[in-house]
Amino acid sequence: MHGNTPYAGAPAADAKATPEHRRTLRQDLVRVASSTRELLSDEFVVGGEIADGDSGLQATVAVQPPAGSVVSAGIDVDAEGDADVKSLAWELAAGAVLEAKHAARDTDVAAS
Repeated sequence: MHGNTPYAGAPAADAKATPEHRRTLRQDLVRVASSTRELLSDEFVVGGEIADGDSGLQATVAVQPPAGSVVSAGIDVDAEGDADVKSLAWELAAGAVLEAKHAARDTDVAAS
């Protein structure tokens, strides 16, 4: 093969997450989602999920603005402390507000 095969081989043996690892990731997910909700009005819907991927657990927080597309971000498994949580929450909130602003502008232009 020339390195362009979509099959990357078997997952690593340590890809199985421990219950403690899952619990820690869930706590981080809840902290990011909660911090993001605090920054936005009630019109924005914030949610998250944890899924088992090929390389282990994957956590994602998503924000649905009142208008526009969903904005989402993955949570780093190795995130450390409140600084990472606050930074990710700010980035998600800013992205969602910007998406809502762009959608509102596009609606206004189409109505003209």
